[in-house]
Amino acid sequence: MRGNVFIAGLGLIGGSLAKAIKKAHPKAHIVGYDLRESELGLADALNIIDEKAASFEAGAATADLIIIAVPVLQTEYMIEHLASLPLKKGVLITDTGSTKSRIMERARVLEEKGIAFIGGHPMAGSHKSGVAAAKELLFENAFYLLTPPKLAEEKNIAILKKWLEGTRAKIMEVTAEQHDEMTGVISHFPHIIAASLVHQARKFNDENPLIERLAAGGFRDITRIASSNPEMWKDISLHNKEMMLTLLADWRDEMNDILSILEKEDADGLYRYFDDAKTFRDSLPIRSQGAIPSFYELYVDVPDYPGVISELTGYLAEERISITNIRIMETREDVFGVLVISFQNEKDRLRAKICIEQKTTYDLFLA
Repeated sequence: MRGNVFIAGLGLIGGSLAKAIKKAHPKAHIVGYDLRESELGLADALNIIDEKAASFEAGAATADLIIIAVPVLQTEYMIEHLASLPLKKGVLITDTGSTKSRIMERARVLEEKGIAFIGGHPMAGSHKSGVAAAKELLFENAFYLLTPPKLAEEKNIAILKKWLEGTRAKIMEVTAEQHDEMTGVISHFPHIIAASLVHQARKFNDENPLIERLAAGGFRDITRIASSNPEMWKDISLHNKEMMLTLLADWRDEMNDILSILEKEDADGLYRYFDDAKTFRDSLPIRSQGAIPSFYELYVDVPDYPGVISELTGYLAEERISITNIRIMETREDVFGVLVISFQNEKDRLRAKICIEQKTTYDLFLA
């Protein structure tokens, strides 16, 4: 496809979309804009964009496709601002926000002016941020949810899907309400729970500092999403407030149920509680990307002798397998392996597993 693509917001998501679109549509002209001059300059230097917009207004004026890739509160502002600008006839606008109901409500101002807006949410991310971490295949096999308004023209939905084909994502159409319910359950709400678990541990740590050391094991892993950007999650939680209130009320009832089971010392009820959770969790897809970015980790039970870590990483280096992180586990209750190695994707993790199995006798476990 030909045309001008204007991307407002050149972080990980905006930069990755620019690369995916350019790969699939080399004749497209990618214009970038970001309030952070450093990110804008870096995107230009890395050839992620073809041109830096002189301003938001200038970039939007000649665009055939406008992608708003900024936090949700800024998205609302940009939608209102676009409605006041002289835009190109037939321009198509989309966003990448993690919530949809409020954004689609705000986008009615565009519909009233005959400007097509289709909500979007690419459900992929990375342990890294910023345009320097942008990857052409960041969204490969991830879900990319579109939330067209009720009166959206099928032609516009088809055009947007064509622009996004280079993402190699699984593009699905849902309503804004369905989107916010689903992402609320499996993404937004878990962030609140993870943060609450960390707060609870912090309070106990004030009386017993050993808790901090013990929490370096499995606890740190199950609460890793609490390390996400607090500004972003403040905005997301407020945007999806009604769903969060409903889920928190349900969670309170769930905790009251387990509290009752424990008080009664109901062994059968407790077993069923854990067994039902295990059954459902074990049935979840392993290779599919979900709302929370996956961590591709390999647990290795290595012997304790000098040089064992450099020996292991040396084997991986010989096979040109990139490592994103490596750490030693001190607390290993319910966690297999003393060494945790993180990779960028599932392919690298499986290659590493095969490599280590061929060169050592260490026990391995894929988390």
